[in-house]
Amino acid sequence: MECYDKKITIKAWAEEDRPREKLLLQGRRNLTDAELIAILIGSGNRTETAVGLSMRILTSLENDLDKLGKLGVEELSKFKGIGEAKAISIIAALELGRRRRDVSTPKLDQVTSSKDVHNYLKRHFTDLNHEEFWIVLLNRSNHILSRHLISKGGQAGTIADPKIIFQTALEHHSASIILSHNHPSGSLKPSQADLQLTRKLKDAGTLLDIGVLDHLIFTDTAYLSLADEGLM
Repeated sequence: MECYDKKITIKAWAEEDRPREKLLLQGRRNLTDAELIAILIGSGNRTETAVGLSMRILTSLENDLDKLGKLGVEELSKFKGIGEAKAISIIAALELGRRRRDVSTPKLDQVTSSKDVHNYLKRHFTDLNHEEFWIVLLNRSNHILSRHLISKGGQAGTIADPKIIFQTALEHHSASIILSHNHPSGSLKPSQADLQLTRKLKDAGTLLDIGVLDHLIFTDTAYLSLADEGLM
């Protein structure tokens, strides 16, 4: 983020190049990412157009929309010309995009593989800078009953309380559960703490007659199933 205030000198971009008009005349698919963001923020600052400001933001993020999606209000507001209201507009638009992807994904009723669980939960782990721990509850036919956020933590980890996990499972009359959490670092390698927690929960589930079928570790681009890897 060292280039927040570094100006982008592109002579082709002038004040009269208005992205709103371009969208009306040429259609949304003909706009660049910077032009779309410029529509969201509405105006630039004293020295930049909205498009120039948007291009500066994207350049600082290596033109990676996934990196943009990870920024919060405070981080976006560090860019000169982006206040709280503009930051909120950007975040809200990106969140709508994520939700639209989720709606367009076919509804999953029954779990037949770890890939099913990945598709079912992946939107909840996208663009997180902190760890979250979720469980999926299943009936005896492996049909999904519900999903539940158990805990949130920092970048280093989160606490998954076995009492809360099994209390939730018992309240919903679950026959089995699937565990999941993310690694903001991008590493799929399970830690010793991950493995120990999995064994602890699996042993507790045996006593309660609630099967712990799998534990998935998510990153933004991939996942690892402890069951598939023989680590359960």
